[in-house]
Amino acid sequence: MELRAGLRAETSLVVGEEDTAVHVGSGDVPVLGTPRLVALAEAATVAAVAGRLADGWTSVGTRVEVRHLAASPVGVRVTVEAVLEEVDGKRLVFGVRAVDERGAVGDGRIERVVVDRERFLARLQ
Repeated sequence: MELRAGLRAETSLVVGEEDTAVHVGSGDVPVLGTPRLVALAEAATVAAVAGRLADGWTSVGTRVEVRHLAASPVGVRVTVEAVLEEVDGKRLVFGVRAVDERGAVGDGRIERVVVDRERFLARLQ
């Protein structure tokens, strides 16, 4: 594995009707829903370590702390950057920051753990 602090990636989306709080069930306003913001942030953490894990290994989310600071309406592009801040054995800690064209939308921390994919899935049986 080639994991080290400083790895980073961005993900973005243009907010569509399917991304709104109304559609995802997290509210009744037509703006980016917090669950979609969290999913976008998690996707950025996955992208930050993509191609850097040994064959057969993956990472799974274990903790999410996100502040949703501002509303993003339909049609606005939201971009999340994830930066790997800490590698503690198999535990990975990312800082995340979300922005749209008007400024900060959210920030927080996401923790993931590196696992053997087959063993992880075998425990589900």
